[in-house]
Amino acid sequence: MIAAQLLAYYFTELKDDQVKKIDKYLYSMRLSDETLLDIMTRFRQEMQNGLSRDFNPTATVKMLPTFVRSIPDGSEKGDFIALDLGGSYFRILRVKVSHEKRQTVQMETEIYDTPEDYMHGSGTRLFDHVAECLGDFMEKREIKDKKLPVGFTFSFPCRQSKLDEGYLITWTKRFKASGVEGADVVQLLNKAIRKRGEFDLDIVAVVNDTVGTMMTCAYEDPNCEIGLIVGTGSNACYMEEMRNIEMVEGDQGRMCVNMEWGAFGDNGCLDDIRTIYDKAVDDFSLNSGKQRYEKMISGMYLGEIVRNILIDFTKRGFLFRGQISEALKTRSIFETKFLSQIESDRLALLQVRTILQQLGLDSTCDDSIIVKTVCGAVSRRAAQLCGAGMAAVVDKIRENRGLEHLDITVGVDGTLYKLHPHFSKVMHQTVKDLAPKCDVTFLLSEDGSGKGAALITAVGCRLRDAEHN
Repeated sequence: MIAAQLLAYYFTELKDDQVKKIDKYLYSMRLSDETLLDIMTRFRQEMQNGLSRDFNPTATVKMLPTFVRSIPDGSEKGDFIALDLGGSYFRILRVKVSHEKRQTVQMETEIYDTPEDYMHGSGTRLFDHVAECLGDFMEKREIKDKKLPVGFTFSFPCRQSKLDEGYLITWTKRFKASGVEGADVVQLLNKAIRKRGEFDLDIVAVVNDTVGTMMTCAYEDPNCEIGLIVGTGSNACYMEEMRNIEMVEGDQGRMCVNMEWGAFGDNGCLDDIRTIYDKAVDDFSLNSGKQRYEKMISGMYLGEIVRNILIDFTKRGFLFRGQISEALKTRSIFETKFLSQIESDRLALLQVRTILQQLGLDSTCDDSIIVKTVCGAVSRRAAQLCGAGMAAVVDKIRENRGLEHLDITVGVDGTLYKLHPHFSKVMHQTVKDLAPKCDVTFLLSEDGSGKGAALITAVGCRLRDAEHN
């Protein structure tokens, strides 16, 4: 039991009945090996539904074709612009891929704010903002007279029929700009650029950030055929056999599929493991009923799950002498970074109490142990659920290729994966346990959404030039 282990670790005594009560309410957060294997099996079925022409319209895991058909082969070169829209900051990069003694990538980056009123206003206003930032970026670098190829990292689920178009299916995270869902984001961006009349660009590719992550790592390791994001949100992509992608014509070679795996469970298939705390987080979210898997594993939501548990435990008299602070009543006040800090092995209980004091909570040493226990249960479950999804992906690739054993690399990005002290280790072990016939290497991505978009654009230009010649 996690609580009992913590008690032994800190040589602190709680009443036995209190330990039992806490364990009783955290029990639903603990996933057995059998449950994780079952979740992996369910995930495989949802993947199959998404790939199927008949079942895709109602599938929750959409398995969207990206029309990225190749990872970098080392011959790419050129001068590119990469755009990265997916959070509260909008980034623009100039990326130069050159061949001198060896292939090198040079990058210049500028970061612009995406204020909330742009996220929630009209789509026209949002893309006008993007075009305005582009104008500023190009003017500073004196490149307005160049028609450079562009890779547009747009980190939301899009339906594509070619590399340079993407119809937004639904907004996720905090975005709700009107008039964009169902529209081609490349057309919206081109319209905003034309309206300014200051410069012209060749938008070669619209890219999901997971695909950019995969491509960045594939540039370093050709064995990388999977991309994973575990940060504010969570998603994955991988190279699927064309013969299995029924939504696209042709059966030769492979194509990267953007899984949009955050929606796993939206059809109710995870209801038996969702807790009252998960349901509370979902009910008060901007997109209630959607992205249920993501809401159990990603950084935007883990702190809120913990906050709901702490409120419940306080009401039951387990914590803070039954006194709930006004701050703790505020949604999203318990940031996921607090989990990383609280779960750090180097953090003493006194420092845990300091974090709780920031939330207006007058905590005892016992309270600190219980809060640390709650954080551990929530983050461990998140890592295990993420691992179950990844195990389903790698095992499917192994079966696709008829291999007894698969060696493969996963490119990974995201603050939760990078900064949480235990998340990556627990996730890796879960993948190893559930997919024992796969030897999986996890490679941290360096600026996947920027550099990756440029590399996809470079590959797209290479393939386009090959077709014309």
